Amino acid sequence: MGELTKIRTAPRVRTAKAPAVDKRSLPLGQILEGDCVAAMRELPDNSVDLVFADPPYNLQLGGDLNRPDGSHVDAVTDEWDRFDSFATYDAFTRAWLAECRRVLKPDGALWVIGSYHNIYRVGAVLQDLGFWILNDIVWRKTNPMPNFRGTRFTNAHETLIWASQGEKSRYHFNYRAMKTLNDELQMRSDWTFPICSGGERLKDEDGHKAHPTQKPEALLYRVLLATTEAGDVVLDPFFGTGTTGAIAKRLGREWIGCEREADYRKVARARIEKELPLDESALTTMQSRKTQPRVAFGAVVEAGLLKPGTEIFDKKRRWSATVRADGSIECGKETGSIHLVGKALQGAPSCNGWTFWHYEAGGEVKPIDAARGLYLLASED
Repeated sequence: MGELTKIRTAPRVRTAKAPAVDKRSLPLGQILEGDCVAAMRELPDNSVDLVFADPPYNLQLGGDLNRPDGSHVDAVTDEWDRFDSFATYDAFTRAWLAECRRVLKPDGALWVIGSYHNIYRVGAVLQDLGFWILNDIVWRKTNPMPNFRGTRFTNAHETLIWASQGEKSRYHFNYRAMKTLNDELQMRSDWTFPICSGGERLKDEDGHKAHPTQKPEALLYRVLLATTEAGDVVLDPFFGTGTTGAIAKRLGREWIGCEREADYRKVARARIEKELPLDESALTTMQSRKTQPRVAFGAVVEAGLLKPGTEIFDKKRRWSATVRADGSIECGKETGSIHLVGKALQGAPSCNGWTFWHYEAGGEVKPIDAARGLYLLASED
C-alpha cells in the first residue's frame, strides 16, 4: 500500500498556475534537429497541449532474421534503437519524459506507443514522474509479421499508453466524436488497423523503406481526433518521417517535431508540404453532451420559439401535451417537465424530453430539440 501511495501522491512538476504561452513564440510547423531531450529544452514550460511519442523500442535483436525461404527480413537494426543496458534505456526514458512533462500544459496529455520490449519500462517511469495513466490501448495489427522461427506466438499488437499530467488534471477527450466514429458505440480500448504498407509506406530514393517503424496514418488520426481540438499544439519528440505532423496539419492542429536523423527530416518535410488541411467545416466534430451549453425548456418558451399553448406529441402520436407558460407541459393528469412527463407516460426509468417530444412547424414534424438548436444559434449571434 505504501508504494501505491507514493505513485498516487507523486509531486507535480508545477505547483502554481502556469502563465499562458503565446503560440507565436513556438517553433510551430518545424522539425527541431538533434537529440530530442536537448531540442525540447528549447521549448518553454506549459506550452504544449499533447505529446505523441514513438520512442526507440530497444528491440535487442541479435543477428539477422530470415524467412523460411532464406530471404532477409527488413527488421529494425538502426543505431538509434541500440542501448547498452536496461539501465541506459531507463535513464534515456526518464530524461525525455521529464522534458515532456515540463513542456506540457497542466491539463495536457501524453501518448506513448511501444511493444513488449519497452512499454512496461516506459510505463513505470512515467508513473514515477507523476503522470496518471488513463488508458492502455491495444493496437491489434490485421497483417502482422509472422514468427518465422515458430518459437513464439505471432507478435500481433502494440500498446499505447494515454496519460494525463496528474490524477485531477482536466485532460481533453472528444467522447462524442469517438462514439460517432464507431457507429454510435463507445470506442473500445482495442483498435484494429493494418501496419503501414502499400502506397502509404514511404520509400527512399532506392525504393527501400524510408523508416522501419512508420506508423499508419489511421492510428494518429484517431489519437488526435480523440484528444485534441483544432489549433492545439502537438509535440512529437521522435518525429521520424512525420506521420504526426502530416495528420496534425490535415486536422488543423499545430505541430512541433524533434528528429536527429537528417534522412528522416528530409522525407518528413517533403511529405508534410504535400499534405492539404481539411476545410474548416469538415473539422467540426460531435461535442460531448457535457460540453454543450445547458438550455432549459423554459428558456425556449420565453424566447417564443415554442409558444405557450403549443401542442407537442411523441413521434408515434400516442400522447400529446400542451406547453404551459412556465415551461412545464400538461398531458391529461400528468404535469411537469418535458423529461418527467415523458418518463411517466412511458413508465420508463428516464426520458430525454428533447428527442421524445415533437412539434409541427411549416407542415414539418420536428423534435423540440430543433427549437433548442434555434435558441442556441440566436444566442451565438
